[in-house]
Amino acid sequence: MFSKTKNEVKYLAIKELNEKKNYSLQWMCEKLNVSRAAYYRWLNREIPQKELEDIELGRLVLEYHQKYGGILGYRRMTMFINRHYNKNYKYKRIRRIMRIAGVSSTIRRVRKCCTVSNKTDQKAENILNRNFEAFAPNEKWTTDVCELIIPKSNSKMYLSAFLDLYDRSIVGWQLSRTNDNKLVFDTLNKAIEANPEAQPLFHSDRGYQYTSPAFRNKLKQLGMQQSMSRVGMCVDNCPSEGLWGIIKDEMYQMYDIYDEQSLIQALTDYMEFYNHHRYQERYDCKAPMEVRSEALQTEVPKRYPIPVNRRIEKYKADLASKNQTESSAGSALF
Repeated sequence: MFSKTKNEVKYLAIKELNEKKNYSLQWMCEKLNVSRAAYYRWLNREIPQKELEDIELGRLVLEYHQKYGGILGYRRMTMFINRHYNKNYKYKRIRRIMRIAGVSSTIRRVRKCCTVSNKTDQKAENILNRNFEAFAPNEKWTTDVCELIIPKSNSKMYLSAFLDLYDRSIVGWQLSRTNDNKLVFDTLNKAIEANPEAQPLFHSDRGYQYTSPAFRNKLKQLGMQQSMSRVGMCVDNCPSEGLWGIIKDEMYQMYDIYDEQSLIQALTDYMEFYNHHRYQERYDCKAPMEVRSEALQTEVPKRYPIPVNRRIEKYKADLASKNQTESSAGSALF
């Protein structure tokens, strides 16, 4: 299966049908247009070391695909295998083996926003201004609330989480049946309990929980500066928006969720996986809490620049070109 023999698939089929169904070798070789001598040469060949490694990698790929609910694409599959077995396999090799094994990752779901904007309470400026790069832990936190559906039921729960933009760790989270002020306060209390000296720039959308006087005063007491997305601009808080996509896409694939208790357990297990075992290429194939722990032990934390997203850069360039063309056309009219 992993060798480069021309008739590999035919030989494998002949071997399996002969062993399991006792089909005639001569008859199968004739039907598949291969010689018995060539088949026996293949069957009795000395398997090269690289092919033996590929067979073992194929086993690992299938094992990890099942273990992590099919969430690993070839890049992350490579990171997981390299980390766990202290290897240095290339993406291209793992991708080839995944293709042969018929393994691929799942596709991201679309997130349903559940934040209710408040039109009366006081708002904060968009101080973060889409600058999602941080150079140390607790420099910038973002937050949001999303709803998690319990499959095959009309039930749902609400998840609130705080994301640190330096290491993308989840510094606090809370699950509740109701999307209210208590949910957000409980999340804040957990985050502060874990990071008692933190005074980050605190960014959210304009949901009523974040604009309430009680919450704004709490942030001031903690020495946190508040920042809010502009009206209708979800992209201003895209790290938190993206986090929901990751959680919903991966958690529902990895765990069996059928009621509230199973959802709570699945989310608890997933948060442990996300913070401590979900390796990211940007962070030198380390998990968020690994990056955080290293940074907190040094005076000058290592910098991890945000990779350039070519698709977004192309979109910006196309938009700028379009605006320039329209502006030139408008000027020509006068």
